[in-house]
Amino acid sequence: MCVSLCVAALWGGGLLDSLCEVFLLKSPAGASVPPQWWAALLLVLGAGAGAAYAVERAGARRAALFVGCAGAAACVASLAASKLLQLDVVFAPTMLAASLSLFAAQARRLWEIDAALTRSVQRVASRPSALEGRGANARLMCGLKLLATVLPLDEAVIFRLDAAGLPEQAARLRTESNGAAAALPGSPEPDRNDAWREGVALCERAVRSRSLATREGAAGTAVALPLEHDGAAVGALLLRLREGFDETDRPLLANVSAQFARDLQRDEARSLDVPQPPQTFASTRAARQRLESVGVLSGLLTEQGFAAHALSEARDAHAVAYLDGTLACVNPRMLEAARVTAAECRALDLFGLLERFRAGVFDEPSIAVRRVLQTGQPYEREITYIDRGRTLALRIALVTAAGGAGEAVNGAGPVPLCLSVTAGDVTEAKEHEKLRSDMLSLMSHEMRTPITSINGFAELLAADERIPAESREFLSIIQSESQRLTRMINTFLSVSRLEQKDRQEVTMTAVMLDDVMREAMGSLHAAAKRKRIRLVERDGAKLPPVAADRALITQAVANLVENAIKYSPERTAVTLSTELEADSVRLTVEDRGYGIPPEDQPRVWEKFYRVARDGHAKEEESTGLGLSFVREVVEQHGGQVSLESEVGRGSKFSFTLPRL
Repeated sequence: MCVSLCVAALWGGGLLDSLCEVFLLKSPAGASVPPQWWAALLLVLGAGAGAAYAVERAGARRAALFVGCAGAAACVASLAASKLLQLDVVFAPTMLAASLSLFAAQARRLWEIDAALTRSVQRVASRPSALEGRGANARLMCGLKLLATVLPLDEAVIFRLDAAGLPEQAARLRTESNGAAAALPGSPEPDRNDAWREGVALCERAVRSRSLATREGAAGTAVALPLEHDGAAVGALLLRLREGFDETDRPLLANVSAQFARDLQRDEARSLDVPQPPQTFASTRAARQRLESVGVLSGLLTEQGFAAHALSEARDAHAVAYLDGTLACVNPRMLEAARVTAAECRALDLFGLLERFRAGVFDEPSIAVRRVLQTGQPYEREITYIDRGRTLALRIALVTAAGGAGEAVNGAGPVPLCLSVTAGDVTEAKEHEKLRSDMLSLMSHEMRTPITSINGFAELLAADERIPAESREFLSIIQSESQRLTRMINTFLSVSRLEQKDRQEVTMTAVMLDDVMREAMGSLHAAAKRKRIRLVERDGAKLPPVAADRALITQAVANLVENAIKYSPERTAVTLSTELEADSVRLTVEDRGYGIPPEDQPRVWEKFYRVARDGHAKEEESTGLGLSFVREVVEQHGGQVSLESEVGRGSKFSFTLPRL
């Protein structure tokens, strides 16, 4: 609009008369008559607004074609009207307003894009990477110390190039006579000015020639090489060696200097003063900032690309997939575990790779991936392949920004980056574990025979009425303790058997946890009645079934209920309930008992651990294996156990199992 008003003002002031006459034909009847000023103003403003609108809606290329065609038609109309009707349609001001408005609208669009580009590139480049570690100066000094450990260095200096292209010191290190490295800030000593100037000159020569330069001296050899990033020189590295330069060290210096160049370029880019958006379109400083920021991004891509290559040296099988299911990288161990070649793997996506691990307990890879994406929790399974004689620990995890800490986006939580698949070979560890369990089971079985004999003979002696009362009391203690030891061995054998079972041996069927809960309540009703404890079932909504071994899950629930009865005072209630949680079903056993201190809660799931209440000894009847058995069963079914407890108010034990 401003452009059109300016053109109208120029026309009204007569400054465009000579241009207007070019598009008018003289008629014998007289000169052409211009329209009223307000009509001319409307024509000029309309042409400018139309051209600007065309740029906004259709883009500069289509708008220019439209304005050109309209201008050609209007030019013909202007010539005809002036010749035949003696009428001036103010073609020149109208076309000039349309053309200038077109260029102005396109310039405004370019300015907005340029400002957004400057802000975005500067924001991304200035954001510290999770893999950068320390700052630029610390990284430069660390690199110099690295060189001091592998080269006979007397001194090492890193120069950065200033605005005039002259080297200025960025970091400096000298080694003591014993070989120790010491950082020296500031300028060189006065008595070494000549050597310093020679070193600077050598660095300038290396930068100009873009190659390594050396100079032999009485005290050793000076070596200078340019520090280049993305084909541009950003500094120079000067080394003073106590010995001659060994050409075999050239690759070492090239690799380390590349890192120095990235550090210098990144530090320089982040130190630039970025102009404000109104200045960015015509500012060479802003253009330089964008160029430097792109260099930062290039350096970060080079540095962080090592992660994929480092996986090739890992002992476990690793694969990384984008969130669209495309495989980003697969290391050789994963190819071996999945039994595919590199060529075959290029045709696979995430689900195609996981299909290679399909087994009895991992028969639906898509469900596993869905759970990981929905909950953010890793999916872990141990898969035994009998035909291969191998056991793999499979883990599928969602990787978020900052290694799990997450970078919040508008407070929405961690930013998901990719999916990680790991398959570790645990065959040897499982064999050792099985050997240990077999040995313990054998010992436990062997202990049953003497315990049975002790218990049996104690019962026979206790039945003899000739035994004195005092001896009868001792026999009762022997009998009670032998029975307790029998229960402990039975529970321990159950846990051992569960640990050494392969997952394929667990009989998975569709099980309703409501039915399991009622079955466990029925089996323990008599025990609860003896202690005057009510077993209460809390009605819940209709629940889907879970895949489980009914006998094992029933025994696990019974253990929880038995514990609740044992550790609850008389005339209280134990409440059992089930509920649906996302993709799992939770079963909860809640009591109003003594409660568990916070310091004991993490250990109650451990084998043989028993909680001592204040003022009471540890429960002698307890083996400390009941809750361990529950955890083993639940985790073998892919679930999780949990505990909430408050001393004096009771405890709430629960576990979840994946729903079908």
